[in-house]
Amino acid sequence: MRSILYIIAVFLVTGCSYTTRHVRSLDDAERLMAENPEQAFDRLNIIDVSQLHDSSTVARWALLYSEAMVARNLHAPSDSIVNIAIDYYGSHRLADKYRRAQEAKRALTDTATVEDNALVTALYLQKEKEFMLYKERAKQNRRLLWGLLLLSLAAGIIVWQRQRLKIRSAQASALMAEASALRSDINNSREGMSVMETKLQRLFETRFNLIDSLCDTYYEAQGTAAERKSIADKVKREIDLLKNDSVIIADMESTVNDCRNNLLYNLKNEHGDLKPQEYRLALYLSCGLSNRTISLLLGESIEVVYKRKSRLKNRINKKSTPHQADFAGIFKQG
Repeated sequence: MRSILYIIAVFLVTGCSYTTRHVRSLDDAERLMAENPEQAFDRLNIIDVSQLHDSSTVARWALLYSEAMVARNLHAPSDSIVNIAIDYYGSHRLADKYRRAQEAKRALTDTATVEDNALVTALYLQKEKEFMLYKERAKQNRRLLWGLLLLSLAAGIIVWQRQRLKIRSAQASALMAEASALRSDINNSREGMSVMETKLQRLFETRFNLIDSLCDTYYEAQGTAAERKSIADKVKREIDLLKNDSVIIADMESTVNDCRNNLLYNLKNEHGDLKPQEYRLALYLSCGLSNRTISLLLGESIEVVYKRKSRLKNRINKKSTPHQADFAGIFKQG
């Protein structure tokens, strides 16, 4: 792409340098036209028309060349050169120069006022050949310019397509990264579900074992005077085991954190000044236990449980923490 731009730049710079030099020569010839037409004519003959680079410069040269011949009363073998000026200025609606070209043509074709000159005729024919070469070179330059433009367009399309491919590749990479992250999240979720299923299964087994034990006790004591006492003692032992067994307490805490988005973990971090009994109350509330059950586990009356719940709720609500809304949720049940 850069090479094409360099070629176009060199082409334009070279053309501008040639044009500037020839414009200065035409300016000199036009300045000499009034005082020394012969010298002006010589200056115009020195210019190689085939090397001119734009039609306006060629038309100006043709007009001055024709006017120089008229000023020297020279005969033109044809009107091809003056017609260059007439055609250009007529098509571009430059009235003053068009009029000058028409007057020069009439003067050159007036055989009564012009004279033949073999050298001038030869020079004239040479300039016609140079003009033909200019036309051919201009045509080739136009083809070259069009070719460069098409090549530049093709190169631009290629660059644009490459950029699109890069963008699509980046988008595909981003989608792959998102898919990988999603797959990782799914795997983590599956692992979390597996942990929760294990914990729930263990809780179910514990609950069913308790039911099984109570039923066995009832069956063994059925029909005896010690029936009620035996069952009550069994239930009391199970309650004492539940509130004093650190393994069961840790298992309950772990289950709440897994199922309720680390509720108790956050409570410890954000309310580190809670007393052990307050934290135990929050644990039982997080498990969704009823007030009667909590009163048995804490060894307090239901009225005391209500008061302790109220104090704990006020204490948590007074302190603004990131998970305050989650903590408030444990008081909406029971």
